[in-house]
Amino acid sequence: MGSCVEEEARRCGDGKKLRQRRPDVGEESSERHIHTERALAILSVTTINKLASKAMAAAGTELGWHGYCLLLALLAVCEVMAQQVCSRCPGDLRNGSEVASFCHSNPKLELKGRCCLRKQDGSEVIAGLDLWNCSLTHMDTELQNASTVVVLDLSENPLQNVSDSFFQGFVYLQYLALPLTLDCPGGNVSWENISVDTSERICSQQKDSCNNTAQLTLLCPENSLCTPDGPGMSQCLCAAGFHGYKCLREGSFPTIMFFGILSFVTATCSLLLWCTQRWKVKSS
Repeated sequence: MGSCVEEEARRCGDGKKLRQRRPDVGEESSERHIHTERALAILSVTTINKLASKAMAAAGTELGWHGYCLLLALLAVCEVMAQQVCSRCPGDLRNGSEVASFCHSNPKLELKGRCCLRKQDGSEVIAGLDLWNCSLTHMDTELQNASTVVVLDLSENPLQNVSDSFFQGFVYLQYLALPLTLDCPGGNVSWENISVDTSERICSQQKDSCNNTAQLTLLCPENSLCTPDGPGMSQCLCAAGFHGYKCLREGSFPTIMFFGILSFVTATCSLLLWCTQRWKVKSS
């Protein structure tokens, strides 16, 4: 698990460096600045969501109370961003749709726009999402915040060539309605049932990619376990008591030191960025 967290931290560090090269002079540069900030925010939330979910699932009691507090704060940010997907299209859930039936079948699910939400690790996450007839031409990064969805309807959208990697992390997905132009992610071997009618392709009951005899099983190193990571995908997570490169390090992950260094680097990059922007404003 440690290697996963360190890799995510390295990516975040690269994202900070990208900010320093962003122009901020003139009207055109300001507009570009806004779009870049939005893209970085979406990327960072996706990264945080994966990091926090994996850490909460695999770390156990090793993180301590300070680690859990930070992870809960990260999940709260993910909750806000994920719920923005619910208002992606106008209107409410369609009566009679598979998403509506799923949402109404469980009184613990809360309806919001095109979504129904459920409680997970103290925060609200998307369980059902109906994006039917939303004029979607591509699946952008913002929609990956719905990776906790169980029922997802993307039918009646002009989607083309959606990569299987988009559904990485969609481990709860059990019902997926797609336009006829798209195949089920992971191929037919990743789903128990696939049906096609005049307007949509339905993929239901996602298979466990770690126990699927029709697929090549991921060979995990010693001290790690294979876990599903979406349709046709799997990942290796360190077993309890191990972390680091190929899970070779035994013991708990140095949470305080890691997040201390991460906070220091973040503060330094932010200060440098602020000084750079102030210098550009004065020079203009």
